[in-house]
Formats: sequence, structure tokens, C-alpha cells
Amino acid sequence: MRRAFVNARLLDPASGLDQTGGLLVLGEKIADIGPHIRPDQLSPDIEWVDCHGHCLAPGLVDMRTQFREPGEEHKETIDSISRAAATGGITALVGLPNTRPVIDDVAVVEFVARRAREVKLVKVFVYGAVTRGLEGKNLTELGLLREAGALAFTDGLKAVRDAQVMRNALSYAKAFDALIIQHPEDPDLAEGGHMNEGELATRLGLAGIPAAAESILLERDRRLVALTGGRYHAAHVSSGEGLEIVRRAKSQGLRFTADTAPPYFALNELEVEDYRTFAKVSPPLRSEQDRMAVVQALKDGTIDVIASDHAPHDQESKRIPFAQAEPGIAGVETLLPLALELYHDGVLPLLDLLAKMTVAPARLLGLELGTLGIGRPADLVLFDLDRPWRLNVKGGIGKSKNAPYDGRPVQGQVRMTVVDGRIVYQAAEKPEG
Repeated sequence: MRRAFVNARLLDPASGLDQTGGLLVLGEKIADIGPHIRPDQLSPDIEWVDCHGHCLAPGLVDMRTQFREPGEEHKETIDSISRAAATGGITALVGLPNTRPVIDDVAVVEFVARRAREVKLVKVFVYGAVTRGLEGKNLTELGLLREAGALAFTDGLKAVRDAQVMRNALSYAKAFDALIIQHPEDPDLAEGGHMNEGELATRLGLAGIPAAAESILLERDRRLVALTGGRYHAAHVSSGEGLEIVRRAKSQGLRFTADTAPPYFALNELEVEDYRTFAKVSPPLRSEQDRMAVVQALKDGTIDVIASDHAPHDQESKRIPFAQAEPGIAGVETLLPLALELYHDGVLPLLDLLAKMTVAPARLLGLELGTLGIGRPADLVLFDLDRPWRLNVKGGIGKSKNAPYDGRPVQGQVRMTVVDGRIVYQAAEKPEG
């Protein structure tokens, strides 16, 4: 395959590149990049795509999703999430191990890899479970799972509750420089809670989850990381209290990183008024003060990565009383437009924002992705930075439509997604030049 993308605004957060030009793909790799790649300079055998001045960046690397396959294919499959991710400019997905069966065995890692090869759309990776059956008691064979292809280890939506188990996991994983990812929510404080603890929860008559549930577990784990020297990542941090602990860990030089997801910088607890179950997530949407703390942490670098935290659910799991509804928002299709709000609102420069969804997660997980470097995989997203539109959750590609963003005005839309040089998604109408 010989294809050139011309007349583009080239954006590469890894190198700081932001210039007009083109990009040449030979086979599955990026062969050349720069202002000299123009139609009049290409040989006749090279197909070229006019980008109409739109942004051409590395494809997004989404480090926190739930595939639901195997076990809950009625909610999502590797095929459906791959197609949905492609429409959102995501070229690599990493799935949590809370499938059925759990990804605590090499055979399940190999099953997902085989299904991804069959689907052959975006790149699909998985995490291995920290403990067998996600039960928080006995460690899995971390080394064997790592050899089989697990990128890191997490118990997914469950916190590793036992301090000794977490200490052992950090120590064991350190032997092969593997990352432990924690759902930072103290299970005892969170038990029975359904939304953020506070005045609104009291008024709605719903049991609350205090922000302290997050900060208490993060503080415990900060001390365990200092004790073991292991690599630790806090997922979907949602509170100002929790972020202060992440800052403290970083200031100490600990190998301590964090991510957040669009619900925590784009929404606050008011979204659950009228008992809107589509806004029920774990950890819960916090106060406006916490939302602004997340925005500030993205700005000052406390938060390293933005992930979709894609959690697809069917109608039967969401259209029920709030206390009984499953937590989670479907997010792969809306990750980029919601994140671009941070750029349009002046919170982050464009390259800094893109870095949190490309090179930062790729480096964290040891993937040779997230950059427009010559010789790297030709995983690309072409997007119109300024195009205004409204999110249409019901018209999305994914199987599940459980997101509270329907009708939300956004600015910035994916026009094309490329994986290993193959165009896996192209917007129906012609981009405006």
C-alpha cells in the first residue's frame, strides 16, 4: 500500500510538530512526513488523500474500556466496540479483565487476541487481573499473563482491598517493570452508595459515596508504592482530595500516574437530578468544585492520561430505579469531541491535550504507538477541529447507548481513521475544505 495524506495540519505531540504538510504511508508504516509531501511531488503510483487543511494526528490510544466479550455480548462485542472506536478516532483499545470468564488465565488473553485478529479493525489489547476471579485474595500468574500479552494488571471496577495483596502485587510486578492499575475507591466507604455524598444525595434520598473513599485508598497506595518502588496508576480520579495525593506522590518522585475520563471534567453531580441513571458512574460524578479540580489537574500535568472509561450497558441495566442501575457510560465515540472542549475553552494547548490520548498512554503501557514518527505504525486520525455539531448517542455505532450526552453541542469531528495504513472509518459526507 502506497498512500499519501496531503494538505493537512500535522500534529505530533511526541515531537511537538504542528505544521502544514503531508504524510506518506508505505505498507503499514509512516515513511515520510513534512511540507514537501504534496500531490505534485508524488509518483503516479501513490494514491493521495486531500485532508482539506484538517488536523492529522496519531490515532488515539484508549487505555480504559470494557469489551463485554466474552460473556456479555448483548452489551458489546469486540467487533462493535472496534467499529465504534474507529468512528471516534481511536486506533488502539485496552480492555479491562472483568469479562466472563475473567482475564486471569492465559487462555482468555489468547481468545481476545484471536477475536481481534478476526475483526481486524482497531488494535485490541487487554489487561490481566491482579487477583484470581477479581476476588482480591490470591494473585494471578502475573508473569505468565504478561508473556501472553497482558499490558498491565488491574482488578477493573474493583479496588484491591487488602493492603498486603496490593503490596505483593506491586513487588511482584516490579520484577518485570509491569504496571498495577487501581480503581481507587475504598470498598467499605463506597458500599451501598450510588452517587456523590452531599446535599443533592440527601435531597434525592440516595446513599452517598464520600470523596474520602477515593483519597483514603490513594493515600494507602501512595505509601505502598513508596515501600515497594513499584509502578502504580490510579484510574479515573474524580476528586480534588484524590488529586492532591497524586500530586504528593509525583513530588516524591514515585512511579505514580493517573488518568481521568470525560464525565469527570465535562459533567458534575447535577446530572443525576431526576434520577438519571445514564449519569450513574463509578466513581460517582462529583461536585462542581471537584470537576474544576480535575480540569486544573489536567492543566498542570497531575493527570497524565484521558481515557474513555467506556462501560456499555443494555437498557435492562439502566432503565430501572437509580439504586439498582449499573454504573457506567458508553464513551469511545464521544472521547475526542468531549476532550476537545478543553482546547476550545482554553484549558490546554492542542498538542498537550492530544498527548494525553496518544503518546502518554502508549508510553505508559509500553506500546510503540501514539506518534507520527517515521517507521512507526500508520495509525492516524483526521479531524475537523472547528466543526460544530451535536452528539447523537442514539445514532451511535456501539451496541449500547447509555450516555448522558445526547444533544450536547460540541466542536470538532472525526473525518477519517487509519490503522496500519488501512482506512477503517471515513465520514459519510465530504469534509469541508
